[in-house]
Amino acid sequence: MRETSQNRIEALLASLYGADVGQLTSQRLLTMLQAYAIRCPQHSPARPADERLTADDIILITYGDQFRKPDHTPLQSLASALDGPFAAIVSGVHLLPFYPYTSDDGFSVVDYTAVDPALGTWDDIEALRARYRLMFDAVVNHISASSTWFRDLLAGVPGAEERFLSLDPNTDLRQVTRPRVSPLLTPFKTPTGVRHIWTTFSADQIDLNFANPELLLEMTAVLLEYVAKGASLIRLDAIGYLWKEVGTRCIHLPQTHQVVQLWRAILDHVAPDVLLITETNVPHADNVSYFGDGSNEAQLVYQFPLAPLVLHSFATGDARQLSGWAAGLSLPSSTTTFFNFLASHDGIGVVPATGILSQAEIGALCGQIESHGGRVSYKSNPDGSQSPYEINSTWFDALSDPASDEPMTRKIDRFIASQAIMLALQGVPGVYIHSLVGSGNYHPGLQASGIHRRLNREKWDLAELTARLADPTRREGTVLARMAHLIRTRRAAPAFHPNGSQQIHDLDPAIFAVERHAPDGSQRILCLHNVSATTRQITLPTGTTCTLEPYQVRWLTVS
Repeated sequence: MRETSQNRIEALLASLYGADVGQLTSQRLLTMLQAYAIRCPQHSPARPADERLTADDIILITYGDQFRKPDHTPLQSLASALDGPFAAIVSGVHLLPFYPYTSDDGFSVVDYTAVDPALGTWDDIEALRARYRLMFDAVVNHISASSTWFRDLLAGVPGAEERFLSLDPNTDLRQVTRPRVSPLLTPFKTPTGVRHIWTTFSADQIDLNFANPELLLEMTAVLLEYVAKGASLIRLDAIGYLWKEVGTRCIHLPQTHQVVQLWRAILDHVAPDVLLITETNVPHADNVSYFGDGSNEAQLVYQFPLAPLVLHSFATGDARQLSGWAAGLSLPSSTTTFFNFLASHDGIGVVPATGILSQAEIGALCGQIESHGGRVSYKSNPDGSQSPYEINSTWFDALSDPASDEPMTRKIDRFIASQAIMLALQGVPGVYIHSLVGSGNYHPGLQASGIHRRLNREKWDLAELTARLADPTRREGTVLARMAHLIRTRRAAPAFHPNGSQQIHDLDPAIFAVERHAPDGSQRILCLHNVSATTRQITLPTGTTCTLEPYQVRWLTVS
């Protein structure tokens, strides 16, 4: 490791843990990195930093057990789907947590470095990695209550309690930012009495104590194992909550940023082509703070405000708030970019729209979702009140009322127009598997579990889905064909490079217009999207006129 990099790591560890502990921790970390470099020399040399992502990069978001196929593991079934009806569409796959787990559909991890036997094996992961860039989840904020680490605490194993945070239940924690309505502290019986343990998300998701340098080293080893197993991108799940200090909001603390900076410094030297992506379902300014100075934290951040703003645009037929927000976007460097998405395995977060949409407008979105058969999930506020945290629905049903008699062709046009906006914007697109086929809400999953997010998590028998895709009377095949065409068009156009510049044009309140430029100046594309149910005639920046039918998309090469 170069001396400057070692100095940087030592400085970060000294800031986190003090000079003496920081020095000892850095020595142990250096030994770990030397062993890793010998084990995995293939990650060097690296591509130039501004070439590690291109216009060709499209990431599919999917669970490892999304598909079932006889005599195949679920991961093998996923590979079959990507060879079959979903062939040649995406370049990468975000495999949602595929580790053994106990709850939250994978996000309560029992063993960070094992593949859930119900899904398959590391060989199945390797088979996918051979053809796709893979994104792994690093669920670093918490671990399952059934994990060995936490069971050791419950059994009174010496030192086990240092991995977790135990507090007096009378501690004033009202300032702590809460993403849920469940209690922040959960009581557990131990040989020395009841311990009240910090549990940000649920009683089965036990927060880890990164103030313990030993824990930091253990989690760093997990990240290096993911790189060794083929991860091209590492998603830092719920990273904003990582570090806790009583008397603060316990979100986005300086120490959290320093941990991300440490991991970035480590990967830059042992695996420089592996990129960090931070998942922070928060307002925009907090979200982009994880870019750091543009060179020292995440290379990608989730673009959380996009989904509620696009949904609001189509609900009102007015793109002005979306356009105004997009016009203010900027990147701190040529090696950072946004991860753009509309739908995901989770709900549609509304907190990121705070300060952009009014509370009345957010309330209107919540009302629309509920009228379309969706649900609203809430969080607790410091004053004891509750407010919407996310809206739960598939993207197709969020946009269009499934009970209405509106023609299906119009609903599909609306859906495709919304996806085109996401694909046109500066950044790397993330496409949830259900958005490739225009899924409707899965009410049996909600009814069986009571979990709102299950509306958007239906799993499929691959043969049955393939038959549905071939049936001309169903929407799935039409949506897949149009999404595939749109994505392939984007992948082939240099103007859509993640770091190619963009300019928002104010042409008509109902038109979201973004012009994209290739970084080398070789191509310019003007992307026009009608978010309304009315025909619009507009004047282009060139002075010519253009007509867009309801929900029409036109991507025009600019000479």
